Amino acid sequence: MLRRNAFERRLTESGLPPLTRSAVKTLQINLGGLCNQSCTHCHVDAGPSNRERMAPDTAAAVFQLLKRSPSVEVVDITGGSPELNENFIDLIVETRALGKRVTTQCNLTVLLLPKHESLPAFLALNQVEVVASLPGYTAENVDLQRGEGVFDKSIQALRLLNELGYAAEDSGLILNLVHNPPGACLPAFQAGLEQDYRERLRNDFGIEFNHLLAVNNMPIGRFAENLHKRGEYEDYMTLLVDSFDAERVKTLMCRDLVNVKWDGGLYDCDFNRAVDLPLAANGEPLNIRSVGSLSELGGLPVLTDDHCFGCTASNTTSCRGVRGGESDQGSATS
Repeated sequence: MLRRNAFERRLTESGLPPLTRSAVKTLQINLGGLCNQSCTHCHVDAGPSNRERMAPDTAAAVFQLLKRSPSVEVVDITGGSPELNENFIDLIVETRALGKRVTTQCNLTVLLLPKHESLPAFLALNQVEVVASLPGYTAENVDLQRGEGVFDKSIQALRLLNELGYAAEDSGLILNLVHNPPGACLPAFQAGLEQDYRERLRNDFGIEFNHLLAVNNMPIGRFAENLHKRGEYEDYMTLLVDSFDAERVKTLMCRDLVNVKWDGGLYDCDFNRAVDLPLAANGEPLNIRSVGSLSELGGLPVLTDDHCFGCTASNTTSCRGVRGGESDQGSATS
């Protein structure tokens, strides 16, 4: 008999059943690890030297799978910087033609690259919901995590999105921001943080946004490496375990989300993709070409490991951990 991991044991101790998948409502597409930034909290080790990329034939196969999966309501495009992938534009156009909502995870500074001059207007035209990473509302906080000068560039990009109508009342253009703390701690409660962000960004820079999503740093990837270097990994894991909240399990998005890796592999979430825990049936990993429809994934067990405590810590939700609007905290993929 296989040994259960600590997260599964905690579920049992809390009187909760094992996690199983329901109908897929969100298709999350990871276009690869190439990024114009190398953030300290990144769980996928994205950066300028990362050459993982989704090829056109894989992107085409993902779209065909989407067409065969009518339960999907939202397509969430992420990376790296998904804007740097050659398939980004076509995927948005094709998905919007199907009448699906499209969200994209954006680091903001990528919108200022010379070759992306027309990209913000394209996002607005196609009513793409932007989920923008902004760890704090001061340069000191943001530049510490994301690199020197990133805060000023982020403010410039946010102003550009506002000028196009993002976050304007009745525009239908959604601009959500993502906060994560700078170190091995949990963020403050989202409601208070959102008020602070709104006041500071509005008063200091004239920037508006719709909602703030407060997220935990996940104990994997580059963030885990930095924790180990500072001798803080065990303390951080203890914090996550001690902050387990059974109520958050009820709305974990791994139940109705499927993540597609840049090479076409299927995963319960982007975190499982990062640690290589693929969805499987009869012991065989699943991919976009081995399933006829995402409806086939209903009823499969959700694979878990110790990093899953990052999705259930009491002060926040992990990236895409808990469905937004159902708790004091929101959800996103930074």
